[in-house]
Amino acid sequence: MNKTELIEHIAKNADISKAAATRALEATIGAVKTTLRKGGTVSLVGFGTFAVGKRAARTGRNPRTGATIKIKSAKVPKFRPGKALKDALN
Repeated sequence: MNKTELIEHIAKNADISKAAATRALEATIGAVKTTLRKGGTVSLVGFGTFAVGKRAARTGRNPRTGATIKIKSAKVPKFRPGKALKDALN
């Protein structure tokens, strides 16, 4: 499912226009991004939790030349599914 299909699904199930569904989805995604950027977490009970993880700096290897390179530390988004989501899949 891509973003357009998700918007159509939201509009149909919530009985709202596609424009309203688009605004709702964009607002939700924006809120998650803003919270994660500030270092917080977003917990949706029954669905899961979005959080920020830290990846340490490390050395890697350029596959083309074989030269070693330094890879910077980075913040990465992480998602931990909730129990209800796990149960829905099994």
